[in-house]
Amino acid sequence: MGTLYVTQTDAFIGKVDERLTVKAEQKTIMDIPLIKIEGIVVLGRATISPAVVNELLERHICLTFLTQNGRYLGRLEPEATKNIFVRKAQWQAVGESEPAIHLVRGFVRGKLKNYRHSLLRTQREHPDTDLNNNITRLENAIAPIEKTSSIDSLRGLEGAGSAAYFGCFQQLIKTPEFKFEARKRRPPTDPVNALLSFGYSLLRHDVQSALNIVGFDPYLGYLHVERYGRPSLALDLMEEFRPLIVDAVVLSLINKRSLTLTDFTTEPLSGAVSLTKEGLHTFLRTYQQKKLSSFKHPVMGNKCTYQESFEIQARLLSKYLMNEIDKYPPLVLK
Repeated sequence: MGTLYVTQTDAFIGKVDERLTVKAEQKTIMDIPLIKIEGIVVLGRATISPAVVNELLERHICLTFLTQNGRYLGRLEPEATKNIFVRKAQWQAVGESEPAIHLVRGFVRGKLKNYRHSLLRTQREHPDTDLNNNITRLENAIAPIEKTSSIDSLRGLEGAGSAAYFGCFQQLIKTPEFKFEARKRRPPTDPVNALLSFGYSLLRHDVQSALNIVGFDPYLGYLHVERYGRPSLALDLMEEFRPLIVDAVVLSLINKRSLTLTDFTTEPLSGAVSLTKEGLHTFLRTYQQKKLSSFKHPVMGNKCTYQESFEIQARLLSKYLMNEIDKYPPLVLK
């Protein structure tokens, strides 16, 4: 099962024996064994029974709250793991230390290489699509990473590479009615940005949960600067997964016409675009399928799901900070 998504407005989440139930309008719409649940995401309003809260804390299952259109609100987390040594190593590396610079290089390199592979794959599959200029710009951002010893300079390379990628994102979309001009976040004012923002919110939940399992403080990162309430390390580790999971899901849904413009609504005052209830279910189903799909991990050498790879990368991160391995290997897939 993995992550349970509760989308019904004013749902009640309860517990019967070893099973979690979700009820709405006096009907049971979900009845799932607790042993199958790794996380819960509530979109909109829901009531959670005290028995469920207690059970989630005891089982170390995170409960995340998002607005109906995917904006992060907060989460209920179990007590931090007892592995204080991981957090100690994490804090000791803060700032412009060599471990921090090494990790930022890895996060940026992983993200930009996965961006490049995505563009190369599109160009192979659609020879009439000319992405050479943007691929070159990405390669120019990737090339100096290993010789760059300033975190601010690495942030600049990340920004340049992202600009090259999103500068041709419209060319990756093969359905004419969907238009993408630039990345717009707060709020997303077109369907493509709405899908990207929503997907990144879900990805944040998954990556932050993996960091909690391993024992990290998700609020202390290296690439993303510290800000009150910002889970900087979760955002750091998310970078290499963005093109692999969220962008891939968004492009698949659009290009296969699994979603159309009728699956979106626009708020009249703010102009914010969000999914309809039916569109939301389609997105969540596809996102869950993507997380449960498997691939051969390039470092570990064995098959794993994307869901499992969140924790694998978090553990590789901890091994590097604890001096158990010499380098942190970002997840890069071709």
